[in-house]
Amino acid sequence: MLAMDVVDTLRHQESLVNRELSEEQRDAELLERLRQIYRGQGIAVPDRILLEGVQALKEQRFLYTPPAPGLSRTIATLWVNRGRVGRSLLTLVALLGFGWGAYHLGVERPAQQRAEQERILAERNRIELAEALPSALVQGHEDVLREARVQAAREKADQILADGRAAVASADAAGARQAINDLEVLRADLRREFTLRIVSRPGEPSGVWRVPQRNPAGRNYYLIVEAVSPDGRILSMPVTSEEDGRTVTTSKWGVRVNEEVAIQVQRDKNDDGIVQRSRLGEKRRGYLDIDYLMPVLGGTITGW
Repeated sequence: MLAMDVVDTLRHQESLVNRELSEEQRDAELLERLRQIYRGQGIAVPDRILLEGVQALKEQRFLYTPPAPGLSRTIATLWVNRGRVGRSLLTLVALLGFGWGAYHLGVERPAQQRAEQERILAERNRIELAEALPSALVQGHEDVLREARVQAAREKADQILADGRAAVASADAAGARQAINDLEVLRADLRREFTLRIVSRPGEPSGVWRVPQRNPAGRNYYLIVEAVSPDGRILSMPVTSEEDGRTVTTSKWGVRVNEEVAIQVQRDKNDDGIVQRSRLGEKRRGYLDIDYLMPVLGGTITGW
């Protein structure tokens, strides 16, 4: 043990090893300095032990030389550090599992669902394009022709049918459905019948005038009307305003007339508070347009 301590002392006291001296001088110098070191610590160390320590230092008997890198050393190091390595591996596995789960739920599964939805939609479109849509187009066209009383309605139905068949031929299911919907709207329009009546209730205007933006010096005159069905119901209609181009569904709107007609209606209402000649036009079943009983200029407004 003393010899090992001597070697350790020699290693940690580099100044003890003077390589510029000869070996005999170095050994003598080392022995003398070692005696002084241990004497200063109050430790009596025989020269035999000091010589043994110096010789051990030369032979590197107490020097630890780590094994060369290799598989055995790696396995041994992993075993020694198995606790820390195990925790790291568990953390890595947990992170990989979380990442895989997030990818599966956030990317892979939605992609699979979208692919399945697209497949179902494509299959539905294929079946509809082969059977349902062509049949619905023909049926809708026939329904319109049964209602139509004017050539314009028949020609419009023929054009919609042609557009729908072209969509079917190009596998455009959405276009074919739109054509079927257009035929239904046309049939509903043909079946609709009402009287266009001038509003004459107390507290409500029967006519208004507006200053057009393009002609600040002029005036546009409008009669306020509503559509009344044969059973007395007030109908709501899609109306496009000529002032802003917006189409709204409303139960009252203004129809533009000339100044003379507007004055006549106003005089009629001023007589007793009621517009006697309140029928402005009539929409008959099977027809697309309104038959006007008074001259109109065609423009409409939805606000005043």
